[in-house]
Amino acid sequence: MTNSITQNALRALLYEVATQPKPGLVDPVSSGPHPDMDIYTFIDSSLSLESYLKAAEMLGQTFRQDNLTDMFFELRQKGLAAEQEMYAATDNINTHKGAIFALGIFVCAESYAQTQQAELFTTIRQMCTGLVEHDLNKNNNLQTAGTKTYQKYGYGGARQEAQNGYPIVEQVALPFLKKRTGCIQTRILDTLMKIASVAIDSNLIKRAGGDISAVTWVQEQAKKYLALGGYQTVQGKEFLLAFNQEMTDKNYSLGGCADLLIVTIFVALERNYL
Repeated sequence: MTNSITQNALRALLYEVATQPKPGLVDPVSSGPHPDMDIYTFIDSSLSLESYLKAAEMLGQTFRQDNLTDMFFELRQKGLAAEQEMYAATDNINTHKGAIFALGIFVCAESYAQTQQAELFTTIRQMCTGLVEHDLNKNNNLQTAGTKTYQKYGYGGARQEAQNGYPIVEQVALPFLKKRTGCIQTRILDTLMKIASVAIDSNLIKRAGGDISAVTWVQEQAKKYLALGGYQTVQGKEFLLAFNQEMTDKNYSLGGCADLLIVTIFVALERNYL
């Protein structure tokens, strides 16, 4: 199946929300710990981002300056406008703010890399050089979940991941998804849990009232699930369903892991791994 970069980005958004059961996230069966959202909210939100993703693809294709941080900050302005499009489509519900940031970077970087015969993750690192210093050290008045996590624990969240070139995606999630067998649902669920086994999700920390031990607990549960063989096994399915309910009961969200999953799916689609 041949798709443009923008189409694969939209597919990634829809593949993610269509997959279930996803602990701490919205899926077709349950809103999980997000009672103000459902799958239809996410479909509307995804489609509202098409023009932004096209603009990100075009920016990467046409950018000719040497300093790729300039490309990132031009993309960021487009992302701020995309957030307003998202809010208009969802009645002011934040469905995809993190994905606008991460997927926008990947779409722009993939377009640039294809045009310039460059490497994707190297391009991202060049785009996001100095981002943590720019956003978190110099602007401590920003009161996002990521900012608060940085102030308390020194972990830069989504910005740190971007600045480092998304090592979780490049070194962990993407190789895992490429090798994983089974149907698309199984492979995506197992990849989500692989991400959850290593990620420090600032959204989860926020939901846990700032308690970072929730991250350790989620990582341990994800590792247990993978050790059982994942969603292809009866034991893995039973474990994931119980974990899904426990995440809902605790009101824990894995929004940061979902963003990493979306961009992993995007690259997998671009590389014909999925």
